[in-house]
Amino acid sequence: MKAILGKKVGMTQIFAEGGEVVPVTVIEAGPSVVTQVKTVENDGYDAVQIGYEDTKEHRVTKPLKGHFNKSGVALKKYVTEFRLDEDEKFELGQEITVADFEEGKKLDITGISKGRGTQGNIKRHGHHRGPMSHGSKHKRLAGALAGATYPSRVFKGNKGPGRTGRDTVTVQNVVLVKVDVDRNLLLVKGAVPGRKGGLVKVQYAVKGQDDK
Repeated sequence: MKAILGKKVGMTQIFAEGGEVVPVTVIEAGPSVVTQVKTVENDGYDAVQIGYEDTKEHRVTKPLKGHFNKSGVALKKYVTEFRLDEDEKFELGQEITVADFEEGKKLDITGISKGRGTQGNIKRHGHHRGPMSHGSKHKRLAGALAGATYPSRVFKGNKGPGRTGRDTVTVQNVVLVKVDVDRNLLLVKGAVPGRKGGLVKVQYAVKGQDDK
């Protein structure tokens, strides 16, 4: 299990050995620190909790501050955990950096998609427009939802206007093109979810790894 937290810097392009242009997303990853190791005996499952980016004391709750003090690590702004296999071992305070990742491997990257605010049913769900001719009063409306006399009510789950974006999205099997150890950068092929500066979780792909 290789996993790390980082921030999306943005997109650029690099040239491969054959000369072709490869679009890449730049991720400033880590270093992350192990803040807790969970075991089946104590917690019911095997996992490792990691923290990322130092923060100030007044921005951390008292319970979380005590958690960090018990682990012996600095206060962190972001904390998350990843499941472990039985043969994988981590220690409290262990540092995880981009040097632990190998170029050419595939990654699963999770981020929060860009928020789009409140949108209508056409943009949100891809519904068709109504007649656009002169006199039509049904251009971008949702249309009839209640089904006339029977059942004369709107069923739960109908697609309509509402909040769009800011969802947790995971892209799988993203190729790791380049690792820049000196600047803590991962360059991955293609786009990843989220805005610039958004937090992303990076780990080795669960499915589709070539060496499996």
